[in-house]
Amino acid sequence: MRSPKVGRPLFPKGYVENPSGLLSWSHVVQRLTDAKNYWLCTVRPDGRPHVIPKWAVWVDDKIYFDGSSETRHARNIAANPRVALHLESGDDVVIVEGVCRVVSAPSSALGVKLAQAYAAKYAEIGYAPSPDQWDTGGLFEIIPYMALAWTSFAEDPTKFVLDNDCDTE
Repeated sequence: MRSPKVGRPLFPKGYVENPSGLLSWSHVVQRLTDAKNYWLCTVRPDGRPHVIPKWAVWVDDKIYFDGSSETRHARNIAANPRVALHLESGDDVVIVEGVCRVVSAPSSALGVKLAQAYAAKYAEIGYAPSPDQWDTGGLFEIIPYMALAWTSFAEDPTKFVLDNDCDTE
């Protein structure tokens, strides 16, 4: 992935008057890599939102999570692949918008990377999948197209627009 376009989010008058800095993309990548819990927001077919905490990993500039295709969020994604994802902190904020898709069976190399990333984060709490875990399905991939981040809302709110051939509306 090329470096994202970096700028300021649009705010109504009076929200953020004189911000002093911008965050780096590497800050966002580090937060996405290190996070344990991710809040995934999908939209039900009738338009109502659905939010659920997920375990996930950041690998090759994408967010991966796994689970059954029968879950509410998986059924929502099947109907509307646009998702938002938020890390737990309200102070060191990272919000990602993207398009989610089912990965039928990852390549062997990707399976190894995913298994290693999951084990590094979750093995101590009982989850260390094997590289062939997703050979028969159950893997989802979020391709991000936009991210918002800040460590101080009044000082460094930053918008990142990624060139991922996704709808960026």
